[in-house]
Parts: sequence; structure tokens; C-alpha cells
Amino acid sequence: MSPEIELSISCTNCVRRNTPDCSDCLVTFVLGDTPDELVLTSEEADVVELFTTQGLVPTLKYRPVNQ
Repeated sequence: MSPEIELSISCTNCVRRNTPDCSDCLVTFVLGDTPDELVLTSEEADVVELFTTQGLVPTLKYRPVNQ
């Protein structure tokens, strides 16, 4: 059995923090108006991907500062 993969997204190092993109981001949708960090297991990430492709939740707008 393989270890569970975890996806961690921190708003602290996102270049889009406090921009209009932030208000329409998956992290803000899930965590509310003051997002900080979203952590998902691989299974949860798969469900989120399905929901975003179907237009049920916003897409992830996260872009790290150094990209």
C-alpha cells in the first residue's frame, strides 16, 4: 500500500493573494473570505478536479511567488 499523497496550497506565497483572482479561487471558495492554507489528500484532489471540470466549483488560481 502506498502512502497517501497530500496537496498543500498556501495563500501566503501566492502572487494572486488579495487580487480579484483570489476571490474566484478554489481555496477561497472552500475556506471563505480569509483563506490561508488548503490541504487535500489525493482522493480529495481527484474529487475537486472532477467538480472543477464540471463547473461546480472555481478553479485553483494559485501561482507561487517565484514562478
